Amino acid sequence: MTQTSIRITGKILQLTEDPELLQRQLAGEELDLDPSRKLIDNISTDEITPGWVCYYFDETLARYSLVGLRGGLVEKDSIKDGGFGVIVSGRSKGCGSSRETAPYSELKAGVQLVVAESIEKIYGQNCQNIGLLTSTDFGLLERIARGEEIPISEFTRGLDPISAQIVEAGGLFAYNRARMAGEIAPPPVTTAARPMTLCEKIIARHAIADAKTGRLGIPAVKPGDALFVRTDVRFSHEYVTPMADSLFRAGFGEDAEVAEPSSVFAFRDHLTFLELVMPEQHKRMGLSEQAASLKTVQETFSKRHGIRLYGEVERGGKTVGSEAICHNKVIEELALPGDLVAGTDSHTCMAGALGCFAFGVGSTDMANAWYTRDVRVRVPETVRFELVGRLQPGVCAKDVMLHILSLEHFKSGRGIGQVLEFGGDGVRGLSLDERATLTNMAVEAGSFTGVIAADDVVLDYLVAMRGADRAALEARLVAPDEGAEYAATFTVDLSAIPVMVATPGDPRNGIPLSELAEDVRVDIAYGGSCTGGKKADMDMYASVLKAALERGEKVASGVQLYIQFGSQHIRAYAEERGYIDVFERAGATLVDPSCGACIRAGPGVSFDPEQVTVSAINRNFPGRSGPGKVYLASPLVVAASAVAGRIAAPKA
Repeated sequence: MTQTSIRITGKILQLTEDPELLQRQLAGEELDLDPSRKLIDNISTDEITPGWVCYYFDETLARYSLVGLRGGLVEKDSIKDGGFGVIVSGRSKGCGSSRETAPYSELKAGVQLVVAESIEKIYGQNCQNIGLLTSTDFGLLERIARGEEIPISEFTRGLDPISAQIVEAGGLFAYNRARMAGEIAPPPVTTAARPMTLCEKIIARHAIADAKTGRLGIPAVKPGDALFVRTDVRFSHEYVTPMADSLFRAGFGEDAEVAEPSSVFAFRDHLTFLELVMPEQHKRMGLSEQAASLKTVQETFSKRHGIRLYGEVERGGKTVGSEAICHNKVIEELALPGDLVAGTDSHTCMAGALGCFAFGVGSTDMANAWYTRDVRVRVPETVRFELVGRLQPGVCAKDVMLHILSLEHFKSGRGIGQVLEFGGDGVRGLSLDERATLTNMAVEAGSFTGVIAADDVVLDYLVAMRGADRAALEARLVAPDEGAEYAATFTVDLSAIPVMVATPGDPRNGIPLSELAEDVRVDIAYGGSCTGGKKADMDMYASVLKAALERGEKVASGVQLYIQFGSQHIRAYAEERGYIDVFERAGATLVDPSCGACIRAGPGVSFDPEQVTVSAINRNFPGRSGPGKVYLASPLVVAASAVAGRIAAPKA
């Protein structure tokens, strides 16, 4: 049964930049609808449900909705008890992590509609999946305030047919029940053969051409086409698996089985070191036990369905860390060129460095994909980045991405939902690890994913790393067609890219390091995460620290330098090259694999708002790595800053 109209009740909460006005609303006052009032931009999912809130995966989330919002005015139960039916904000609502807990907390707190100037792709899709309405039409607010009944068509305008049907059905599970009962079907894609981009070609090859027979492949797709596609790799981690498992059983029954479990993987990689940094206040709230339950639920789920679980590692008789961060392991062992990869993490796009179409999904999408092997896709537009020239000494792929993210195209939100396709002679001169930095951080632009056509660099890696058959790999290669259409094309001269940093608050705040207004002292230098914990990153940390030791220098007094490995394989690489000795002699603290400080769950987090961190991670949204200020920079700058005691480039 589809809904045709809805009456939205409750107050309208305007997330204004004026803290006094926000406080008055939380106290019960209703503001007039002033279009000139400045609303908060770039509200990340970390602010809607901070990491510690995500230890819950039920309706308890409603009590903590938006408690991480900058300014600290939203408290426990503020949204749930405030009687709010609508939440309004500025640009890029829901940027950052793919956590479905964020919109779920809003929905269960009584919110029926989210209105924003622009809505990030994964957050928007998660809202559709759970029945939380979204809109960028501020004109609806006056009508809602007058008590009008609003046609559902107001919330489906501009959506692809499948998304519109999901909104009309009230969510993805209701839609799928109707689809499996034969009551509804997605319209067929009828796009004629045309030159296609790299991701368009992979989508067309994985399209469900016939749902009854399972036949795959259609001649072509174009931006805006909506369809279901077959996945090659599906994975989740302990932050998300329990919620997805709960949804899976609720949607398909307690006896439901995961389809083709050999292509499904689980990771214990996010909360491995949480106990080392969990605040006493959170322990008193019972969050230690709640967080531990996520691991237990994931283990039970994996055993029940015969799923490969990448868990923790023991060394010397004690647990030292995880086998790997999921994204690093997907590249090391799981994905292949031409694959379609779906994971419950926004940085799933990192696998695009192998020539995959890889992207993050929410809990509901994954629960459905476990059962059907399929995910829905609206074919995205693609932006082409033609990289030319060679990087200057002291400059690396992280600097390139911080430069790209600072472009107006992305700061304005125009890049939301687009694919970033990297190519050109400049790409061919980059190692696989450096390419992975580009694709990993594509999501920081609000983009769908990042992708690079696989070449000899990728083939050489897969043959050496996995013993793969080169001829078989060559048969899998996919490249964009001559004449493919792009939404925009940018030429980036790598030789002109300076050493960059992103100032606190958003990865899109990139500026040349030389333009920092003043010397910025640092308390913490963090080298790790999926972005900054690769082999090439270890090479960079080691080169700077070895040079410092030769000059008689070490990590500056008062600075804590953490170097964390992305996988046990990467740790072994560092050991083989003598980097461990260099790191320890320089004064670094070494941390085994885990997402850790990047999500405020391991060594390297800040504990005080006045602390300053320079970090090799991928995002620096408020509160993500602790209450302090986080500057993003390359591994070279992180190591150099640790030695200098202030944000600095390596010495020539």
